[in-house]
Amino acid sequence: MGHFGITEIVIIAGVVILLFGARKIPELMRGLGIGVKEFKSGLKDDVSEDDETDGGKKKDEESEKV
Repeated sequence: MGHFGITEIVIIAGVVILLFGARKIPELMRGLGIGVKEFKSGLKDDVSEDDETDGGKKKDEESEKV
């Protein structure tokens, strides 16, 4: 379970085309791409904020060890 074959992908693509129409699919994919791009940039911003807040502590600990 969870493995999609060519037949299942074709059926799903056909259903999507029937539901949304061929004209709406590029708009939907564009919106999905923008959403994924914003999500990834949000993750990068969150990680960089964590690095900035912990960065001073790590540098102080390293200087004490030397």
